[in-house]
Amino acid sequence: MSRTEQTINAPVEQVFEVLADGWTYSNWVVGTAHIRDVDARWPEAGSKLHHTVGAWPLTRSHETEVLECEPPVRLALKPKLWPLGELVVVLTLVAQSAGTTRVALVEEITDGPMRAARNKVNDLLLHARNREALRRLADLAENRR
Repeated sequence: MSRTEQTINAPVEQVFEVLADGWTYSNWVVGTAHIRDVDARWPEAGSKLHHTVGAWPLTRSHETEVLECEPPVRLALKPKLWPLGELVVVLTLVAQSAGTTRVALVEEITDGPMRAARNKVNDLLLHARNREALRRLADLAENRR
């Protein structure tokens, strides 16, 4: 399990607006190249977004399902990255002040070959990837109008 945190200079509601906009997913999730479709109910539980991961010509079509949504403080997602496996990603938002939010991103590999290949090096790579994702999320939330 990988846990990464970041303070974002935006109110909780503004940060959650980015998470609630499935079309921004590829702007902050590292490795996502393109959003193909977003269910109209996103981010309600059971809704999905359909995306492409990787760099051309080595791309694959995948989907991410919402497991839980508690606006504006929690979003649990299940990205499916077959043939590598599946993850559960939980984003928790806590107001530190009226204009500052602490975001925790917890990611756990739940199924597939990635789970068996888990080690300290992979954990460091996931942490670096998630740190960059939260930095991008911060950029989007802090500059949202």
